[in-house]
Amino acid sequence: AAAKKLCSKIHQNPAAAMKIAFSAISLIFSTAVTASPFVPKLSSRALPSLSSSAFLSPLTSISFPLQSPSSSPSLSSSTTTHLNMSPLPECPTIPLRDGTPHHAIGFGTYKVVYIPPSSSAAASATASNAPLRTATECIADALKVGYRFFECAEFYNNEAEVGKAIKESGIARENLFLCSKVWTTTIEKGEEAIRARLDHTLADLGTDYLDLYLIHWPVPTHHISAYKTLEKLKSEGKIRNIGVSNYVIEDYKELLDSGITVKPAVNQIEINPFLYRKNTIEYFQKENVVLQSYRSLRDGKAMDHPILKTIAESHGKTPAQILGRWCVQHGFVYIPKSVKLERMKENAEVFDFELTAKEMQELDNLTTPEALETFKALYHKCVNRDTAKDGTMEGVKMDITID
Repeated sequence: AAAKKLCSKIHQNPAAAMKIAFSAISLIFSTAVTASPFVPKLSSRALPSLSSSAFLSPLTSISFPLQSPSSSPSLSSSTTTHLNMSPLPECPTIPLRDGTPHHAIGFGTYKVVYIPPSSSAAASATASNAPLRTATECIADALKVGYRFFECAEFYNNEAEVGKAIKESGIARENLFLCSKVWTTTIEKGEEAIRARLDHTLADLGTDYLDLYLIHWPVPTHHISAYKTLEKLKSEGKIRNIGVSNYVIEDYKELLDSGITVKPAVNQIEINPFLYRKNTIEYFQKENVVLQSYRSLRDGKAMDHPILKTIAESHGKTPAQILGRWCVQHGFVYIPKSVKLERMKENAEVFDFELTAKEMQELDNLTTPEALETFKALYHKCVNRDTAKDGTMEGVKMDITID
């Protein structure tokens, strides 16, 4: 309607025509902003005053600052220095060591329909009379919500369905950030197996490159040679960035001492207020290694914690959103997962409020000595998981930094 009026007014009254054009542009902006949970809420002052010269400028030159804390808080000052806004989707990004923008929030695909046989949940999984959604349907919903970073893995056994959803979405490859991880059994088999696995992953995801490829666990005596294979694959263009997962400080130092030529861009580890390993996190941050957080929501097992509930109520948010906000406010890559559309939306709505310093401190202090010991036991159990040395401590580092 605005365009129709504009056509009739443009010759009769240029000033009126410009007002109509501005109204149409404002409507488009406001619709786009409110449609996605990834876009921080904007105040009226975020829109520029429109002069004739401004109207003639490219739209890409218009900036949209976040609101001040008095209305709708922006990210904390300690975080915003490391975050930038990316256009698709409009969510913060964290630069990797080569400058590649990494989305600050992603969608985890672990246990999205498929539960790996050796996972801790497999033994307790029970049959349900309710019809299961396919992984393709879940990923399609995540794409509709606005997720563009997808965290995948050989171990998850659903990359083909992820690829199918991406293909059916019609979203351009350059607007996605795809990460996968190579599993322990493949790491143990060596370079040719790793190369074959990567080709399989690329075919399943329907792409000719990965934005990020990780060593899933630091398999004793094998993880260094596996990482060096990833270096080769990066130089061949099949991988844009390489990194590690579940590495303790001692694993990382072993890797550096081995003569690698490309330092890890990422270490994906469990991070949440109930497993906040401050010394380890500080070490990797000083090494310029971006930390991806898995189990960001602690598998939903802490939503009734009184401190979490109190903070959530004070902000009019859910406990899950408080956990997510804690993650991004610390500068970690936040990777929630859910098979429910409403939860996908809820988990993403973490950029329109800010936790106070006191609230952050309260959450930081929820990690107990028992939680650190549980982490240590899990690390010892998993580094040889599914390999020929599964169930043994052969080659496993016993003295590790756990906090």
